[in-house]
Amino acid sequence: MKRKIIFFLFSLLFVIKTNAQCAMCRAVLESEAGQTTAEGINDGIVYLMAVPYILVAGLGYFIYRKYNSKKSI
Repeated sequence: MKRKIIFFLFSLLFVIKTNAQCAMCRAVLESEAGQTTAEGINDGIVYLMAVPYILVAGLGYFIYRKYNSKKSI
């Protein structure tokens, strides 16, 4: 079980590259000569997507710690 959790965490942390644009955003940004705006849009979308997962993971960690501290008493 511990091995599965470690593998899952590493697979989430080591993502090579993501393209998180919707079809409309991609069509508009691909017509642009420089791709700096498209890269900025991708970074913003990934940032907005990652924040809720980090918050839920932190909450889960604190709940886990709370229940583990009760068992040891």
